[in-house]
Parts: sequence; structure tokens; C-alpha cells
Amino acid sequence: MYDFLFVCVHNAGRSQMAKALLNQFASERGLKIRAESAGTEPAECVHPVVADAMREVGLDVSTERPKLLTDELAENSRKVITMGCAVDADACPTLIFKNIEDWALPDPKGKGIDEVREIRDLISRRAEALVATL
Repeated sequence: MYDFLFVCVHNAGRSQMAKALLNQFASERGLKIRAESAGTEPAECVHPVVADAMREVGLDVSTERPKLLTDELAENSRKVITMGCAVDADACPTLIFKNIEDWALPDPKGKGIDEVREIRDLISRRAEALVATL
């Protein structure tokens, strides 16, 4: 059972960052919170620029492997947070699941390090605020 499941299309950027950041913030506070991530169309690997941006904040996501969103994974999560359905609703079949929240973030794919840092920092603020409510 996961407390949070972060979902984006390729599971190679936003959802990987959110998972790593939320797990780190929960760990720092001694919380037994577990987050996972998945995608509707998983990529081969995490975007290299995303891995670089995360390394800058002390988290290594370079060895994470994008995984497919399954019904079982969603059903075994207390809350599903999509990363951009408000931005690209056509790529978000996860809307059929209950207890969904969308963070409406831009996709870092194809963006430079400065833009990816901005996306990372947005995710970081949201993940930290989420952990603070637990």
C-alpha cells in the first residue's frame, strides 16, 4: 500500500521528482509515508536533465526505471496525484480513478536545466506542503 501515487505520462520527469521529494521530506520528519510513481506511457529512462536537477538537491533518480500505471497500483494507493492533467487532459486516463488531485505542472521533457529547476522547485514546494499536513 502506498500513501501517494504520482502519475504523469512518461514517468520520466515530474512524477519521479515528486516521488523522490515527498519520500525525502517524509523521511526527514520521521513519517512512515510511502510514495510511488507511474506513467500511462512509460519512457525508457528518467530524463537526464531531470536527473541532473535532482542531483543538485541531493537526490539521485538516475537509476529509477519508469513503470506503467496499472489499476492495481492505483487501487493500492490512498491518493493519486497527476502531474499535468489540467495541462494535457488527453494524456490522462487516470481520471477514472477516485481520490485524484492534479498539480497541473508543465512537462520537463525537452526543456533546459533552468526550466526543469523551476518545475522541480514547484514540485518541491507542493510536496513539502503536503507532508506538512500529515
